[in-house]
Amino acid sequence: MAESDVPRPVVHWEIAGVDAEALREFYRGLFHWEIGDGPIMAINPAEGGPLPGPGGHLRPARGPRVTLYVQVRDLAESLDRAVDLGGSVAMEITRIPDQPTLAGIRDPEGTVVMLVQQ
Repeated sequence: MAESDVPRPVVHWEIAGVDAEALREFYRGLFHWEIGDGPIMAINPAEGGPLPGPGGHLRPARGPRVTLYVQVRDLAESLDRAVDLGGSVAMEITRIPDQPTLAGIRDPEGTVVMLVQQ
């Protein structure tokens, strides 16, 4: 790691599953999260710890999964590095209007991690 670089933070996360409404009720009840309505159910950062954590969302999907969104300085470089380390590209660099630019990788076990352009 370059001396000028620091460990990269998780900046967002997602929980997805077949029955998103049931998941919303589960996480509301378990963690007392305030979870919004709609197809992308926003979850605000928690308070009460040393610092608020990153916000997230909950949404419908074909099956259960948790996705981390990790901020990086350079998406192309990070995709190349993931492949060099034995991973693969899950989603090419994608620019979404009025949203962060994203890309996705699969780790060597197949877990998808989303990358967010700093």
